Amino acid sequence: MSEKQFFLVREDILTDAMQKTLEVKSLLESGKIKKINEAVHHVGLSRSAYYKYKDGIFPFHTMMKEKIITLSLNLVDRSGSLSQLLSIIAESGANVLTINQSIPLQGRAHITLSINTSSMESDLNQLKLKIEQLEAVEKVELVGSGS
Repeated sequence: MSEKQFFLVREDILTDAMQKTLEVKSLLESGKIKKINEAVHHVGLSRSAYYKYKDGIFPFHTMMKEKIITLSLNLVDRSGSLSQLLSIIAESGANVLTINQSIPLQGRAHITLSINTSSMESDLNQLKLKIEQLEAVEKVELVGSGS
């Protein structure tokens, strides 16, 4: 049997049934609703559609568990900026594996970080948002992931 391929697709591209399947899975995982029948009824999805998609669609952050990701960002060259960035990563439970920082030019440095996300207490979107909120951070991009 050939290995299954995975694709990263924006949420707005998903069909209505796929989006509702994700809602059902979220309701069940959170414990807000205990039974599949109740959850599919709550979101307006048929049981057959749920069973068709449930094993094939996952939020991005769940696919990133047990993974190493690479972030690329631009950081203003200011005392303590890198320290603040690394503190946010440490607070999330992620582990920094590599740091590559360019020499600051025109007051900015480009940084590439490889981090292990398997021990993260929050999801990747929350981590990215916290990093983007740092005053010294100008741009954050997820540029790669792998085992």
